[in-house]
Amino acid sequence: MGRFRLEHWLKTSLWVVPVLFILGGIALSLITTSIDDGGMIPESVTGDTTAAMQILYLIAFAMLTLTGLVLSLLVLVVQLAMGSFSPRIVRQILQDRPSQVALGLFAGTFSHALLSMRAIKTTPDGGTVPGLAVLTAIVLVLTCIATLVWYLNHIGQSLRAAALVGWVARDTMRTLDRVYPGAGTTADPDPGFVSSPNGGVIFTIDHDRLTLLATKADCQFELLWAVGDFVPTGASLVRVIGDPSGVSHRAVSRAIVTGPERTMNQDVAYGMRMLVDIAEHSLSAGPLDDPTTAVQSIDRIHDILRQIAQRPLHDGRYEDRGGTLRLTVPTMHWDGYVRIAFDEIRQAGAGSPQVIRRLRAALEDLLTVALPERRAALERQLTLLTQAAAAATVLDADRRAMLVADPSGIGSADELTMSHPTRDAQGSAAR
Repeated sequence: MGRFRLEHWLKTSLWVVPVLFILGGIALSLITTSIDDGGMIPESVTGDTTAAMQILYLIAFAMLTLTGLVLSLLVLVVQLAMGSFSPRIVRQILQDRPSQVALGLFAGTFSHALLSMRAIKTTPDGGTVPGLAVLTAIVLVLTCIATLVWYLNHIGQSLRAAALVGWVARDTMRTLDRVYPGAGTTADPDPGFVSSPNGGVIFTIDHDRLTLLATKADCQFELLWAVGDFVPTGASLVRVIGDPSGVSHRAVSRAIVTGPERTMNQDVAYGMRMLVDIAEHSLSAGPLDDPTTAVQSIDRIHDILRQIAQRPLHDGRYEDRGGTLRLTVPTMHWDGYVRIAFDEIRQAGAGSPQVIRRLRAALEDLLTVALPERRAALERQLTLLTQAAAAATVLDADRRAMLVADPSGIGSADELTMSHPTRDAQGSAAR
């Protein structure tokens, strides 16, 4: 139990790896200065005593700055993760080895450069320069620059929700394997199905490759998941229709690329999903709701749907050159795009006149360009929008104002065309 406590403490402590790097930098300085007494590396590489002193001083100063930068970024990530996800995820971030290594490398380089300056001796004849120590410091600082660029990418990727969720999931899987070892008892795999070797979100499908593989095996493939779906490890990925004996399961699974999160390689709906998330988030901030941001998202959603409204959408059926059906893939249809675009924003912004008016303007415009068979989905959204506005308002005047189509949300629509008894009476009297 004592050993476990020690291992757990070392694993969860942020400072252990950096301290080891600092000790390594100290040892490296002592070794290089003891090996080279000033004649191993020519002065043309390291410079004279003044130049070498300046080089080591600048390296030490820069590494001290970079160490502080890494610590600041780490604190920022912890704060964002605690505020956006969960306070219990802090331990996962503090155990991040790349952050510990980057912090340790910068601190170790600082220690090496600082201690190496003591070995520079200045005399009336010019003095001696520990060339090996200076050259080592130069190599270390170049490594630190490359590490800094890599680390900035790493810390940026770590702020993604998928990365944080992935950390927790991987640690949970390792704990699962340790607590409940063994793969379990499962039935023999069905040769008529291709299983997913790894869990992940489908973000690219090589349709041509799958069609070619099905043609060679003289069968048909039915993909059971759509682009953007999460496929668990070991789940059936493809169903083989016909004789499966000639099918290479590995080749089929490699033609379907999965990853930690959705991308827009082949997933148009994901781009709309992100715009909807922005709009929904801006409408769910409590007293600090931001309907203007939601309207800006609706502007872009409207533009995207307008481009889709008349385009032919793929039916998910792929044939070989002879016209034989070889592959079927689940695809997003027009009704699905319309529901992604409007359902959640309508529900979240039902009480916002600005949002309702902008949604109505988008729907009415889309009805003018959509193909006849696609109008029903838009008309249904208009009906639901009218019902949402009626349920969210008490005053008839507010309800009528919300049902005016306005491309700006509130501002560009001519509300003088609205039926208003007082205004109409005044207009009649003026006439």
